[in-house]
Amino acid sequence: MSDQTKKLVPKLRFSEFMGKSEWNYLNGNKVFEPISNKKHNSDLPILAITQDQGAVPRDLINYKVIATEQSIESYKVVEVGDFIISLRSFQGGIEYSGYKGICSPAYIILRKKIKVIDLFFKYYFKTDLFIKHLNKNIEGIRDGKMVSYSQFSDILLPAPKYEEQQKVADCLSSIDDLITAQSQKIAVLKDHKKGLMQQLFPAEGETAPKLRFPEFESALDWSVRPIGEYIEEYRKNSSYQDEYEVLTSAREGLIRQKEYYDNDRITERDNVGFNVIPPAHLTYRSRSDDRKFYFNENLLGITGIISTYYPVFRIKKGTNKFFVELLSRYSEHVGKYSVGTSQTVLSLNVLKKIELSVPEHQEQQRIADCLFSIDKLITAQTHKLETYKSHKKGLMQQLFPNAVEGNE
Repeated sequence: MSDQTKKLVPKLRFSEFMGKSEWNYLNGNKVFEPISNKKHNSDLPILAITQDQGAVPRDLINYKVIATEQSIESYKVVEVGDFIISLRSFQGGIEYSGYKGICSPAYIILRKKIKVIDLFFKYYFKTDLFIKHLNKNIEGIRDGKMVSYSQFSDILLPAPKYEEQQKVADCLSSIDDLITAQSQKIAVLKDHKKGLMQQLFPAEGETAPKLRFPEFESALDWSVRPIGEYIEEYRKNSSYQDEYEVLTSAREGLIRQKEYYDNDRITERDNVGFNVIPPAHLTYRSRSDDRKFYFNENLLGITGIISTYYPVFRIKKGTNKFFVELLSRYSEHVGKYSVGTSQTVLSLNVLKKIELSVPEHQEQQRIADCLFSIDKLITAQTHKLETYKSHKKGLMQQLFPNAVEGNE
C-alpha cells in the first residue's frame, strides 16, 4: 500500500475515534475465505441472491424457480453472516445473508476468517466507492461472468479497530430500522387505500359499491357504460426534442427519466418517435401482462414524451382522478381483453369498448377526493422515506475512506 493509502481516515468519524490511528487495509483473502460446504439434507430453505435484499429465502419474495432434487444436492450451505459473490456483484456489490440456507453452487460464498463485524462489511460492500473499486480492479467483467475469489483477494478492504467497526455498523443499522419502519407505514397506507377501493367501487358484475358516502346512499346504481363515452385519444407524435421532458412510467406514476439516470437514455436508434403526453392526460403500457394506468398529474404543467408503447388519452367528461382509480381498480378485468401470446397487447380502441360501472359526476368527485387525500399522505411519507435513504447514502460516503482515490 502506498503512503497515501496508509493515511486514509473517513471524512466523518465518531468523537471517541478522532485523532486515533488511521484505518488499516487488508487484502480480501486476509479477511474472508471461500466456503463450499455441501453437507445438508436438502431441508434448508433455498436462498435467492438479490441486490436489494441480499440473500433471502425464495418463499419470502415469491421467487419461482424450479430446482430438481438432484441439483439441490449440489447446493452450498450459507450461514448467517456469510457473504455471496453474485453474477452482478460488479454492478451492485456483494450480498449479505441474514439467513441460514442453501444456494446454487454457481455462487462464491465468503466467510470471515478474522474477527470483524459482519454488518460493517454488509454496508461497505454496498458503497459506491467499493463498487467503483471492484470495477477498477476487475477489468473485462461483462454479463455472464462472475467476480472470482482470486480477483476479490486482490482488493483492499478497510479493517479499522473492532470497536470502530461496531460503531459504524450500529449507526447505519439504526437508520435501516427507521427506513424499515417508514416502509411499513407506507405499506399500511397503501393497504388501507386498496381496502377502501374495494368498498368504494362495485365488485365485478355489480352496479353498486358496498360503501357509499351518506349523500349518495339513496342514489341510483352506477351506470354500466363503455369507457369510450368518457375518454378520447390524444395523438401527437414527436422525435426527441429538448423542449419536451423524457418521461418513463414507474409504479407510482410518471417520472422525469433524467431524475433517475445520468442522461435521458435516448439513442439514435430509439429516436424514431414518441407519443406526446400533455398535463392532465393519461396513459398505460399497451404491451404488458401487468396493466397500470398513469396520470400526468404529479408533473402538472410539464408536457413530456413517452414510448409509443404508451397510448395517450384524456377524460372528455368526468373526473380525471376518478377514472385513473377506476381503471386501476379494474385493471385485471381490463387486462382480459388483451390479445397476444408471448406478450399481450391492449389497444386504445379495445379499451374504449370495455364496459364498466360509472356513477354520476358528483359521486365521482367525492370518491376521487377521498382517495386523493390518502395519496397525499402516501406521497408525504414516501418523501420522508427517500430523505432517510438519502441521509443513509450520504453517511455511507463519509463513514468509509475512499480507498479508490487513495490508490490512484
